[in-house]
Amino acid sequence: MEELSVIQKSAAGTARAIREGEITSEEFVSASIEQIDAHEERIGAWTYLNRDYALNQAREADLAREEGKPLGPLHGVPVGIKDIFDTADMPTEDGTSLHAGRQPLADASVVQLLRAAGAVNMGKTVTTEMACYAPGKTANPHDPSRTPGGSSSGSAAAVASYMVPLAVGTQTNASVIRPASYCGIHGFKPSHGFISRHGILSLSRFLDQVGVFARSVEDLALIAEVLMGHDDLDPDMRVRSHPHLVETAMDEPPVTPRLAFVKSPVWDQADEDVQGGFEELIEHLGEDAGEVELSDYFDDAVDWHHTIMEADIAKNFRSEYDRGKEKLSPTLREMIERGQKVLAVDYIRAVDQRANLNGLLSQVFQMYDAIITPAATGEAPEGLDSTGSPIFCTIWTLCGVPSVTLPILEGSSGMPIGIQLIGPMGDDARLLRTARWLEGVTAGGGGAPSEPPAAAMDED
Repeated sequence: MEELSVIQKSAAGTARAIREGEITSEEFVSASIEQIDAHEERIGAWTYLNRDYALNQAREADLAREEGKPLGPLHGVPVGIKDIFDTADMPTEDGTSLHAGRQPLADASVVQLLRAAGAVNMGKTVTTEMACYAPGKTANPHDPSRTPGGSSSGSAAAVASYMVPLAVGTQTNASVIRPASYCGIHGFKPSHGFISRHGILSLSRFLDQVGVFARSVEDLALIAEVLMGHDDLDPDMRVRSHPHLVETAMDEPPVTPRLAFVKSPVWDQADEDVQGGFEELIEHLGEDAGEVELSDYFDDAVDWHHTIMEADIAKNFRSEYDRGKEKLSPTLREMIERGQKVLAVDYIRAVDQRANLNGLLSQVFQMYDAIITPAATGEAPEGLDSTGSPIFCTIWTLCGVPSVTLPILEGSSGMPIGIQLIGPMGDDARLLRTARWLEGVTAGGGGAPSEPPAAAMDED
């Protein structure tokens, strides 16, 4: 078996190699910079990158190891950070000219935790405009004529094109799961309230969730576990025991998991590739999967999500709208204006429905370990003027349940298609274990290709 190049190593493998002295952080970061320099013009994953600063962080990490200092779980590993996370040492511009040159005074809590774990902050990845729908410059590494998805566009593309092994993003609708699906990598959105959002651009308290990107389930677990430290500055976090994501995810399930195949009320929006692929997948799983129809109560879930999201965006982006609405995209401007018209009674009713929906989901999870459903409507759409439909993530984001996407299917154009697994609220570790099991019983284990996508490597 051919030995993997430096950038092809997993985050977990790289962290182990750095701890054991088999490779230095400087060597890995240098290789990442070479990969960025070779392909950034085509992919456009980064909005801020200081190569010297990244190398200085790596050298400090190597010095700490040489001096015998304690090493964190991500010691010396480079990570991409979506440009809506505050960084005290880098600009945070939120994908809008209204925040151009903005320099935070302190790190977001997630960034603090990454630093404490020893990670190298490689730079800021491209976000869509204020983490909404208007695309940035990023292209899909598998086919640069197609969207990478959004809003965490740059984070997904940077991982998929082997610029970094890990990246962080956020999801208010589909902004982690969909770009991971389009870019053919692993994406994980933990349970609502499991990762602090302090110091991150706020769209909606009830919907915003931090997520992570990687090229394996183990790497998802590694970075997510680092980020699940309690933070009083996020009002939705609660003190809970350490999650032990990596240990659980890497264990074999004590019994074969059972999956509930849920088409959801939006199944008609899945294209032929997705519908056909799921038919084959469910047939392959046999008795380990059974089709489950959600209660009619879920039929209005997408509308409830939109009511909450648009009302909260109107509230949280009021300053930007008042002082520079002409600089906002028509899409965002219209969302804000619709949100301004939402009645308080409709908003409160929509918020209250989350508990009812989760009560119904709990009945499904009494019989099944996880729900299996599409991560997106199909392959990444052609063109860069849209980030694709979020519809297959909307219900699960509204409910706040953990979800993970795996690059298991392939469309008729050869583009990746993710399948999405959803677990019970708070049972994130078991969901990742089920995801790893599923990869093991489908197509030899699934996962990202062992080398960067060919399209991303083409030269002009």
